[in-house]
Amino acid sequence: MNDNDLRRKIIEHKALSSFQRRVYLALIDIPRGETITYGELARRIGCRSAQAVGQALKRNPFAPEVPCHRVVSADGSLGGYNGQREGAELERKRCLLEAEKSSK
Repeated sequence: MNDNDLRRKIIEHKALSSFQRRVYLALIDIPRGETITYGELARRIGCRSAQAVGQALKRNPFAPEVPCHRVVSADGSLGGYNGQREGAELERKRCLLEAEKSSK
């Protein structure tokens, strides 16, 4: 699916809040193999809460096509993935990032 199709899918999704739409649309602009912090993503969309961004990412119905795995904590650690801060989901995030970096 290309970025335009993905944008349309996000915009047309009926169950998303306008805040979630802004977060997910901004994620599409993060290049493969690169990361951004929750705080920086919040700033890019005009929000002052990295935690609010994290909550939107936790509910991302489009993962991994809408790449919430590219968002990391301010200290450079992975943070969480699918609402989990350890275990299989965090390992999945690590694998997705490593695969993108190795295919760059």
